[in-house]
Amino acid sequence: MARIVLVHGAFGGAWSWEPAIPGLEEAGHAVQALDLPGSGEDQTPVAEVTLDAYAERVCEALASGPPAVLVGHSMGGVVVTQAAARTPEQVETLVYVAAFAPADGQSLLDLTSLPEGAGDQVQANIVVDGDPPVATMPETAARVVIYGCSSDDAAGKAVARRRPQPVAPFTQPVHIPADKRDAFAGLPRAYVTCLQDLAIPPALQQRMYGAAGCDPVVELDTDHTPMLSRTKELVVILDKIASGATRAVSA
Repeated sequence: MARIVLVHGAFGGAWSWEPAIPGLEEAGHAVQALDLPGSGEDQTPVAEVTLDAYAERVCEALASGPPAVLVGHSMGGVVVTQAAARTPEQVETLVYVAAFAPADGQSLLDLTSLPEGAGDQVQANIVVDGDPPVATMPETAARVVIYGCSSDDAAGKAVARRRPQPVAPFTQPVHIPADKRDAFAGLPRAYVTCLQDLAIPPALQQRMYGAAGCDPVVELDTDHTPMLSRTKELVVILDKIASGATRAVSA
């Protein structure tokens, strides 16, 4: 049995992981999904929502128990990277699920600007407004871009729960403290790449998991949210990774 901490992506909340949690618990794991500041049911003001605040929330969760398998989806990949860089001793394995995997000094927007990020339909469809700025995505666009392989019922329920996303964490780079670099570099990493992803193009995912040294890399032929569209398959993958069978994982 492993401890698994699940971190959601932009516009989401702990609810984003709800479909996958029962299967992981049935496999014997202790599972925690959390709301990042200003997301889900958390009411942190937009002005206080930063990458630092995100990472601090995850570090607090990690500190509440033994070292965990730390899983980030989408933007949550940036968050788990920053949190793991601060407290590598609390992390057994880093797992990226259709997620951004930044290097030291890179922000989410830096990654979307890479040549492999061309065609990113999140950047093409979000609307940014306000001071501090927040991003929204029209429901019709979210249905196609984020939940394209999910049923109409499941996608509709997910779209209805999405909240506006503070923009500041997109712009803020990951920082790896000098005294943690060796420990952070030594963490095992795995990546679940989604081949029909319109939010993070598969070519960009490939560049990131290659640069990060992720092993294993597991392919799923689905959209940006496999926890909803390919729940059983994702649970099997995460169970195998969490159980330590990293080199035997296959979709």
